[in-house]
Amino acid sequence: MVSIAPMRLGFYMGYAQPGTSPLELLELAREAEQLGYDSAWAAEAWGTDAITPLAWLGALTERIKLGTAIMQLPGRSPANAAMTAATLDMLSGGRFLMGLGTSGPQVVEGWHGQEWGKPLGKLREYVEIVRAVLRRERLEHHGVHYDIPVTGGTGLGKPLKLMARPLRAEIPIYLAAISPKAVDLAFEIGDGWLPIFWSPEQAPNVFPLHRARTDFDIAPSVPALLTDDVESGRNMLKEYYSFYIGGMGARGKNFYNDLACQYGYEKEAAEIQDLFLGGDQRAAAAVVPDAFVDEVALVGSVERMRDRLAAWRESGATTLLISTRDTATLRAVAEAAG
Repeated sequence: MVSIAPMRLGFYMGYAQPGTSPLELLELAREAEQLGYDSAWAAEAWGTDAITPLAWLGALTERIKLGTAIMQLPGRSPANAAMTAATLDMLSGGRFLMGLGTSGPQVVEGWHGQEWGKPLGKLREYVEIVRAVLRRERLEHHGVHYDIPVTGGTGLGKPLKLMARPLRAEIPIYLAAISPKAVDLAFEIGDGWLPIFWSPEQAPNVFPLHRARTDFDIAPSVPALLTDDVESGRNMLKEYYSFYIGGMGARGKNFYNDLACQYGYEKEAAEIQDLFLGGDQRAAAAVVPDAFVDEVALVGSVERMRDRLAAWRESGATTLLISTRDTATLRAVAEAAG
């Protein structure tokens, strides 16, 4: 099992919530750099994108790595994703970390207008193409999901080679994965893995961590909240968890709900989903168990966080991506991990 001593921390910016500006997240990321955080990660759903804030942040910082958690596959062709990665890596002096994910069927079909299909096969081909582009190979790929140059059409398409010369031909690629097959793929072809809802107690039993290489980065996102009132802090996070367990996906097709079940919360996961999809989101949040929040988040004083981080050190995680909107919490976690 891999240990994290000393602790390596990243700041999970996520995406700007409706009515807020990404500039607020960038100020926190700049503070994270001053505190010694190793990386900052931007996300995207169907609002602000993941790349633009990182480009802005790169111009304002000198050391902190710039990661995407995640770039959605259906949002960009693999060639465009490789161009974007090469460009941001050049502009930042080699600080880019490329986090990729399939997203879910609601977003893939309802926002990007693409069929869900077989996402793991698509992800494998996507990574192959990205890496070929970054190596400046002439791009020719004829797979199940991507056909480059396209067969048919005008017949004018020809294999092209990236005009730019990347600063690094091998930019680290992280994969977001929850299902067992997706996690297997991350260990097989990725440089890192971006898990969500990481339980130090349960994750080693649920996921095949023995397959991780010594040079492989397991970087779970970890909601954190500095507070003297642990119960109140837990309750503040329960809305977030109930949204994913109850509403992020359809009934019978919700990966986050499945994971909660694997962690031993089958009864609660079913009830949360029933309430959330039934329109009672407040009641759904109330059902999220205190024990679940304590497992997958850092809530409380610096001392409580420090005690809890001992379990994370032994869990197999190698980087913790701290998710918070609070400067004091960023500082508290850095102190607890120091």
